[in-house]
Amino acid sequence: MFIYKRCDCAANKIKPTIPQPKLNTLAGLLKLASVPARLNILLLLNDAPHCVCDIITHTKMSQTLASHHLSDLVKANLVKSQKNGQFVDYSLTKKGNALVSHLEKLTAI
Repeated sequence: MFIYKRCDCAANKIKPTIPQPKLNTLAGLLKLASVPARLNILLLLNDAPHCVCDIITHTKMSQTLASHHLSDLVKANLVKSQKNGQFVDYSLTKKGNALVSHLEKLTAI
């Protein structure tokens, strides 16, 4: 029988730098943004606000699918909506802008 000896290295003395709730939030955000259709919408909204009509035209999604993804992005506070007459314009929030900015930096590496 082999008995493991407790290691006395520095890793045993290091506390996690990010609390678990924050890690869970970050993981959820990355999971949300990792869906290509949602990422496509985020990148489109990075240029300018758009209504659903514009989004479905540019992304080739159905209106139902685009609305579903927009709803998820609004719930995550990445996208906000503003009524403009009979249309609703969607744009990135400050959090959405920051996410897209960081993702663009990653693709430049």
